[in-house]
Parts: sequence; C-alpha cells; structure tokens
Amino acid sequence: MDHEPQRISRRTLLRATGAGTLAAPLVFGTTAAAQAPTPADRRAPSSPGARDLMSDTWVAVDGLGRSVPTHAEVGPPRPNKFVGVFYFLWLGQHSTDGPYDISRILTANPDAIKDADDPAWGPAGHFHHWAEPYFGYYLSEDTWVIRKHAEMLVAAGVDAIFFDVTNGFTYANVYHALLDTYADIRADGDPTPQVAFLAPFGNPTQVVTDLYTDLYAPGHHRDLWFGWEGKPLILADPAPIGLTGLTGDGSDPSQLEVGHTQGQTFTAPQEFVRVAGRFPTWSASDSGMTLTLYAGGPAGRQLATATFTDVPDNGQVALEVGQPLAAGTYYLEQSAPVGTIGWWTDPADSYAGGSAILDGSASDGDRALYLEYTTGPTAGIRDFFTFRKPQASYFVGPTGPDQWGWLEVAPQHVFRDDEGNAEQMTVGVAQNAVDGRLGAMSEPGAYGRSYHDHTLPSDTSLTADGLNVQEQWDRALAVDPEFVFVTGWNEWVAQRLSSFNGVDLPVMFVDQFDWEHSRDIEPCRGRADEGFPAGNSFQDAYYYQLVANIRRFKGARPMPAASAPRRMQVDGHFRQWANVQPEYRDHIGDTQHRNQPGWGDAGPYVNTSGRNDIVAAKVARDSRNVYFYARTRTPITEHTGRNWMLLLIDITGDPATGWEGFDFIVNRRVLNPRRTLVEMNRGGWSWRRAAEVNYAVHGTELELAIPRRVLGLSPRDAVRLDFKWVDNMQHDGDILDLMASGDAAPSGRFRYRYTG
Repeated sequence: MDHEPQRISRRTLLRATGAGTLAAPLVFGTTAAAQAPTPADRRAPSSPGARDLMSDTWVAVDGLGRSVPTHAEVGPPRPNKFVGVFYFLWLGQHSTDGPYDISRILTANPDAIKDADDPAWGPAGHFHHWAEPYFGYYLSEDTWVIRKHAEMLVAAGVDAIFFDVTNGFTYANVYHALLDTYADIRADGDPTPQVAFLAPFGNPTQVVTDLYTDLYAPGHHRDLWFGWEGKPLILADPAPIGLTGLTGDGSDPSQLEVGHTQGQTFTAPQEFVRVAGRFPTWSASDSGMTLTLYAGGPAGRQLATATFTDVPDNGQVALEVGQPLAAGTYYLEQSAPVGTIGWWTDPADSYAGGSAILDGSASDGDRALYLEYTTGPTAGIRDFFTFRKPQASYFVGPTGPDQWGWLEVAPQHVFRDDEGNAEQMTVGVAQNAVDGRLGAMSEPGAYGRSYHDHTLPSDTSLTADGLNVQEQWDRALAVDPEFVFVTGWNEWVAQRLSSFNGVDLPVMFVDQFDWEHSRDIEPCRGRADEGFPAGNSFQDAYYYQLVANIRRFKGARPMPAASAPRRMQVDGHFRQWANVQPEYRDHIGDTQHRNQPGWGDAGPYVNTSGRNDIVAAKVARDSRNVYFYARTRTPITEHTGRNWMLLLIDITGDPATGWEGFDFIVNRRVLNPRRTLVEMNRGGWSWRRAAEVNYAVHGTELELAIPRRVLGLSPRDAVRLDFKWVDNMQHDGDILDLMASGDAAPSGRFRYRYTG
C-alpha cells in the first residue's frame, strides 16, 4: 500500500472546512443561479448556531464486542478530511408490490432460486428486498425514517450523503421531503449531513439540467448543498453538458489514419462557446487526437486548437473556443491520431448547414457535431458546479484527473485532482463482481461481505465482522485521501431478472441478494434461520464499524473535562447545575411520532412511543455522592409512566458484565415523586434492589444523587463511568429498541463517558 504524504494545495484551501464532526458547507449567495460564491462564503459555518453534539466523544461497544475508538486511539481531529455515503431515494418510487423478501423466500424454499415460476417470487422485473430494514419496509418519503437516518449519520461523522440518480430518475418528491426534514432539524439547532448527487455515468445532461432547474437555480435549501472548491459538488461528466446536436450521433465510425485529417463544416445558428464531436476508439483507452477550429472552412483562419489524450470510447470531446464566437460558418478538424481513433459519421447527407471533410475536401455524409450556446436551458450550468466525473467501473480506476469512483474491488484506486493530489477513494461493503468481471450478487462467487484478501469464504458460515469493508477501509486509511466515498447506506431492493452481463439464470438479482451479498450499512432485521448470523449482533454491526473507521480517518476530540467536585442539593431548583461541565447533548426532536404507509402490504407504521425528548445531561460528584442531571425539551411527564426516565450506569467499564455492559439502572421502579430505586444487574435484563435514593423533577429538569458506596466507590476513588438516559423503551432487554422507541441519550448503543 502506498502512503500519500499530506499536501495542502490551492484546491484544499478552497474546500469546506470542518465544523465539529461535520464538514462546513458553502453558502452560495442570495441568487444561486446568478452569483458565484465569494472567498468568505467558501468557509461559512455548516449551520449557524448549530449545537455541537460532540458525538465524536461518545463511546460504544457493538454486538460483536468491538469498541468504537476514541481520541486516545485515533488522535485529534484532522482538518480537510471528509466522508460521504451513497444514499438511495427510490424505495417505493417504481412499485410497491409485496414486499417480496428474498431472505424469507429462500428460507421457506431454498430451491426457489432455481425456479422462476415459484409462486413466492414477485413478477419478473419487480423489486425485491434482500431483507427487512430495522425500521420496516419503509418508503423513501417516510420523514420519521429520514430523521432517524440523519441522526445516525451525523453521530457517525458523515459529512455528506450522495443521492443515487444514476438511473435517470431524480426522485424530486423524495429529495424535497428529505431536505425539508433536514431544514426542520437545523431549525431546532441540530446539525445534519450535506447533500450532493451522483448522476448517470453516461450523458448526464438531462438529469443535471433537471436538478439545476428544480433545486439549485431557485436556491432551495442552499445551506444543505455539499461544496467542493467553492461551488456545489456534483458527480457528473461535465463534457456533454450544454452540448446541442447540430447533426446526428452518427452510425458509422470513420477511422482516422496517421498523416490524414477529417472534419465537418457547420453553420452555427447563434453565439457558442464549445464545439464537440463523438469519437470511437474501438475500446482502446490510450487513444489521442488534436481538434482545431477554423473560420469558414479548411482554408480559414485558425480560431482554437487542443490536443486530447486518453479519449473515452464513443465519448463526446469538446474544444473550448475561448471568447464566445458569433453565429456563422466554421470548420472543426480532427488530426494527429494517437492509437486507434475515429469520428462517428452518418453516411447520408442530411445536414444542410455543412459537409463532412476528408483531407481538406468535401466527402459524403455528416459527422456527429455538437455546440454549446451562450443562451438556453443549460447555459451556465457548467460554471455553477464543481464537477467530478464518476467512474462506473469497479476495476479500471481513473482515466484522467478530477474523476471520482463510487465502488471498486480491493485494492481500490486513488482518484487524483489535476494537481496530482490523492483526492478521493471508495470503500464498499460488498461488490457485485465475479472472477474479476461485473456480475450479479446472486451468482456463485460474488464478492460478498466476507470476501477479503482475494479470497471467498471457504465455507457457508456467515460472519458479521465486515471483512470486505474493513479491508477497503484499511487501504483508504493507508493512502489517506481527502475524501472517502462509502457504498452504501439504504439501497435495500433489486429487480428480479433472468439475465445480466452475458449470464443467464432462472432467477437473478444484481446489486442486492442476501445477507452476505448485499451492501447496506443501515441496520436490518433478520433471524439465523433466514440465512443471517446467529444472534442480533449483525443487525447494527456495520453501522458501528462505519463510526469506528470514520474516527480513524478523521480523528476525534478528547473526552470533555469534568468540573471540580462540588456538593449538590437535590431540591428541584437546579440553579447549581448551570456551571457544571461538561454538558452532554442529544438530538432534539427525536421523539416525533410516526404514522406512515409501508411498502405494499407492510405497514402502516405507527410509533407513538416518543415522550420525553432528552436534550442534555450532566454529572457531578463529591466525596459522598455522584449526582446526575437530565433536561428535556418539554416538561417531563409523570413518574408513573412505564420505563420512565431510566438512567443506565456502567461503573466497571467491562462490556461483558451487566446488561450490555451496564451495571446499574435507576428509575425502573419509582417509589413516589421524591424517592426512586437504584438497582444492580444480575445478568441480562434482570435487576435487584441496591438502594433507595432521592430525586427531584420540576418542569424540564430532573436530578438525583447516588451514594458512592452504592456504586462501589470509596470517598477518594476517581469517578469514571459510562451512562445514558432512556425514556419509554418498548422492548425490555433489547438494545436495538433504543434506535426506534421513546428516546435514548445518546441513541442506540452509544453512551456518554464521565471522568472526574
């Protein structure tokens, strides 16, 4: 593995800077379509007034016993390091038949994969889930799920989500729902990731134009756009954008021989700034040529010329003309071939404004020719965005500078900018690759979650260890680019096919298939008898693996320092807590209720468990007690509610003891408005009485005191503990329930760490 020394380029200085664990986006002026960003805009804060959750200081142990690294292991935050996650908008946007769950279908009948007529399958071409997401078979417009995703991704340190619009659909209704939800989150003061798009790998003109017209030109939610080099970033090939065909795309390739020239005369109907052709290379990747523009015809005055290398096969290559050229007659010539290259040509003379030229003389037919005008629906788009051309292949790597990948097999390539800096790399959970070619996930030999070191697993056992993705993270961490693109978060579905890339099978699924052959990080549901690893450790393991590797890549802040010891009064006045530090924070608004339709027969999904929205917590100590404090967004409900304001404490630091490592629980049994029980764990979700303690509640605040001796601490012991607050969990003893029910501060398996 090659290690790239850190270099600060002029481009780096223009990029978004870190704010907390998130990248700062760019604020693009008041009329986004007309105004270029100023240098000050390029370094604008991500969300003015956003609360810093300090989630990079939260600790967690996943279901496999792996601890998320902290500052002590990964070092301080590293500027100019960014992570993006591939995010999908298409769930329920093309069909909602079913849901057809591949894992459950094959559990009931393993031979169904050989029988296209098995009645369990949905219709051919319909979408099938590889498994059930933890939040159910949801639709992409489910704003409750959108909010949960935002919280999880922010906590992980993800800077941007990249919407998949590679199939030509923009899903505007979905991205507007997501952006509106993100705006609500920010209005409450919390951060969210930024957003960007991955456009079609071929000609992206229509999709980019649609996005520009609908979102970017009107300036909708511009504070949410992810910026790069002072402009909104879009992953799209800029070459064909803005080009309008004067002639046809050509049906016959006319090869250019050494020592010869060929070209096309044309009449520009209006002012233009680029002229292009479409050039075959017969699959060669190292072909080159020179394009030259003349006024009038072959004997006219030379206006512009450029030499092009590594011309993409059948790609549109454009010549910049400098200052706009007026309407009139011109001639574009191709010369100086390198390798195998030609020009797509129509044999018939159908274009009245010019003629094909061979070695300076008119010949039959018309060559594929395109112009970019200074006015029209696409004018200005190429100047508005920072473009990175996406590389579709898992194997080829970049064919030039300023390209980005989205998914590759290991060892991944390094995608460099035009100064040669290691700008971007991909990290993938799994790849639909088979024996070094593009394949289907359902084919034998596909590179699944357990594939690593060029080796498929030697038996049928499944592992949740993430061997494939960790190998890719290790490669990215060694090279140390500026940006890591992770595939992916929430794709979930694939169409049922019978043929793909030259392979025919009764039933095929290309991008997703089963637990092993899928690439979603978002937590899922599933049982061992449905082809999943035993237990529930696999369901969210990939999420915490993402958290861990983002910290290794971006660094993390030290644990916040605790205030000096102080005696606290549990009297319900709370003024004494004002100067206690640190303040541990949780997401605001994560108790919103859910009532959303599901996919097909699934749903509706209703969740009304959100009750007390815990937004902040503190800890204090003296020689006799350890004190705990919590604050909610609205007044705390009556103590008689089930699982009311639970406080979980890990005093040993051993994840193998207690329930999920927690040794004590408070408020599981509340005696009256002033007295509650501390209980000690006795294995699993089983607790025994340890002590009766005082607590006080008034309005949005709660405080309580626990004697040191109850926690096993002497008066002089240093206090080091992990803790979390939980309200209204619905499934006792299920740690995964803390992602979805009531409120947990912090969410899921995360916990706060206090050292005093």
